[in-house]
This record gives sequence, structure tokens and C-alpha cells, in this order.
Amino acid sequence: MLPLFFLLLIPAVSRAAEIHISFNALERMLSAQMFTDEGRRYVKGSRTDKCNFAWLEKPSVHEAGGRLLMRARFTGRSSVDILGRCLGLGDSFPLSIIATPFYDSGQVGLRDVKVAPDSGHWGFYISRVCAALGTSLEKQFRYPLAQEAKTRLDAPDRQLRKFHVTSIRVTTQALVLDVDFMIYVP
Repeated sequence: MLPLFFLLLIPAVSRAAEIHISFNALERMLSAQMFTDEGRRYVKGSRTDKCNFAWLEKPSVHEAGGRLLMRARFTGRSSVDILGRCLGLGDSFPLSIIATPFYDSGQVGLRDVKVAPDSGHWGFYISRVCAALGTSLEKQFRYPLAQEAKTRLDAPDRQLRKFHVTSIRVTTQALVLDVDFMIYVP
């Protein structure tokens, strides 16, 4: 049995922890929160748009050289409706998104985003799509990790008072977050 003195020291010493989020869990989180329209994530237009739309589907998450590698299928069209027919560009292809995750102001984001078709074939439309996706993912992707932690850890008998991610790294098995937090029990 530990003396009371040592029990009092434990909360002050053991506030840091590692959270390992497996790639399977990341895929489930992405699907549940971002790919919500019949398994699709519209990045332009919506399901009702006939000639101007773009979506990603079938996401998978992996590791590539210490960075996140996300694969998805892109389908899109940028055209004009003329007499009931769509005239313009469109394509469907698998692509890879490589990014470095970071933590700032309670949210996980992506930086240094690179998007490329898996096939290696580049054309005018594919080049424009990949450039636009890279820019938009870097600007728009934010996961509210601090709020999610607060939602999951707060309860009537305890309160999350501090939550900070000190580092994020990508291993071959998971996204690993080093966190420093404090839970207050009244």
C-alpha cells in the first residue's frame, strides 16, 4: 500500500499521456464525421448538382515516411448544362493525400498537403483538382480534439480543466499524440 504522501504526488507527476489512434479508428472517424452523404464528402456542389460537383469517397488511412497517407476516390465534373447535357471536364480516379498533422488552438489540422492521382497520369483537369484539394484540405480540415476530449472526459463527478497536445507523430500503426491534461475531481 502506498503512503498517502505518494498518492498526492501522482496527479502532479503523471499528467502527460500518449494517445494512440489506430488507422482503422481514424478511417471510422473520417467516415462518421466527414463522409456523411452516402459515404461521400462533397468538396464542390451537392448530390443534386448535375453538371458541377466533386466528391471524395472510400477513404483509407496509412503511414508514409512519418506522414499521414490518405487514399480516396475522387469523382467530379466541371461543366455547363446545355439542352440537358453536361459539356465540360470530368473524371473519376483514385488519389493519395499526404500531409503532416499538427495541433493548434485545440484543433488538429493538416499542413504540407500534397495530393496526387494514384495512377500517375496527370492532365489539365487532374492537375487542377489535385491543387485545389491540397489547398482546401490545408485550410479547411480541422478536428476539434480539445472539445472532443472535454465532451468525453467531463462528467458530473469530474471536469477536464486543461488539455494540450505537446506533439503528434505518425507511426506505422497509428497516429500518436502526446497530451498533457488535468482532470479536476471536486
